Amino acid sequence: MLIVLVVLFSFALSACASAQGAATASPTFASPTETAPPPSETPVPLAAIVNGEPITLQEFNAELARYQTAQTALGNAVNADEARQNVLNDLISQVLLAQGAAEAGFTFDDSALQARIESLAAQVGGADSLRAWQQINGFSDDEFRATLRRAIAAAWMRDKIISSVPHTAQHVHVRQILLYNEDVAQNYYQQLQAGADFEQLAIQVDPIARGDIGWFPRNYLASREVEEAAFSLDVGAVSEIVKSEAGYHILKVLEAQADRPLSPDALLALQNRALNDWLNQRRQQSTITINVK
Repeated sequence: MLIVLVVLFSFALSACASAQGAATASPTFASPTETAPPPSETPVPLAAIVNGEPITLQEFNAELARYQTAQTALGNAVNADEARQNVLNDLISQVLLAQGAAEAGFTFDDSALQARIESLAAQVGGADSLRAWQQINGFSDDEFRATLRRAIAAAWMRDKIISSVPHTAQHVHVRQILLYNEDVAQNYYQQLQAGADFEQLAIQVDPIARGDIGWFPRNYLASREVEEAAFSLDVGAVSEIVKSEAGYHILKVLEAQADRPLSPDALLALQNRALNDWLNQRRQQSTITINVK
């Protein structure tokens, strides 16, 4: 989620007492050596525990309220169950990233945190404006400092992960004949087998783009089937029929390059994949207890 904190610093994301007694005609008193047991503390309700680190129910509910308010302000319909899941997943991801940052040696002491808060205050018009923003968004001073500290650590780890993605990669340039009926696809494939020109058939199916997918690296296309088939072909080779959710593809590799610069879209896609892969692996290695549905 990180919606609120991204606005501030560019980064995707609380006693029960019992009384008893009755008046009696002959009150009794404890002897001086007897002491009443101390009252037990009521456990703080938790939304989740991530590797022993708690996410309080109060924090979860406050973050959920902020998320719903932000989505409503953007004009987005908010499904309650999806909103709860999105917020919980984001909070867990923040904790995992912050824990990873600590393991990687990241530190952020109190003086640095105070300097960041003062910088944020200056950006929003002063300490009073920041305090008003905290109140509107349901943050106490302690909660704001804790959330900010964790978000800074999470953002540092996120940047470390995405910066590991190289800016160049192996690419292929592919043209395709995309059909939506298997029998029709078989007919086109048989024509190719009989010597028909691939480009002319591609133009018949797609007169505008001529079936040109363009250059792309591994782990970029939504269809893994198409991507795997394309990277298995030599330049000039034509694939068999490849079935995907989009339809039936016949592919031809026009060019290949071992170390081509990534386009901005491709770089962003690979960075997002690297971040998601890190989080998925981290979740599998972690002990996570969820107490909310």
